[in-house]
Amino acid sequence: MTTHPGIKAAAAYAALLAGHDLGDYFIQRDTDAKAKGKAGLEGAAACARHVASYTAVQAAALYAADRYLGLGLRWRRAAAGLALSAATHYLADRCAGHWADTGPAAPLLVRALHAAGKQDWLTRDPSAGPLVDQAWHRVWIAGAAAVAAGGRTT
Repeated sequence: MTTHPGIKAAAAYAALLAGHDLGDYFIQRDTDAKAKGKAGLEGAAACARHVASYTAVQAAALYAADRYLGLGLRWRRAAAGLALSAATHYLADRCAGHWADTGPAAPLLVRALHAAGKQDWLTRDPSAGPLVDQAWHRVWIAGAAAVAAGGRTT
């Protein structure tokens, strides 16, 4: 029996989102959460550690869904989806603590959001940064799910 790509994508999204929540909130070390937005090697290393554990949790969730639900995901596509999720997660998490920053030293994503008209919200509302962060993650998780589930049906 062939599983429709849309069904596979929906199941992959659910698995990746569950992995995201577990990896981003329960598994992330507090020291990494505090340091991941710092400039330089300390921040980069903390963010990389977090993204590595986050991606491992997402991979386990995707593997479990694939095995339990019989999705027939192809491992190369699943790896590509996980890589997309990891890379975009790293990009956003390097912005931690900098969402309200203005000027050329702000992270690229922060500058892009400010240029898109979000500067007032990001500088005025302390919850704006975390909301943007999570929205960014969910959008890219959807893309990662589509990549993981795409291709020929099995």
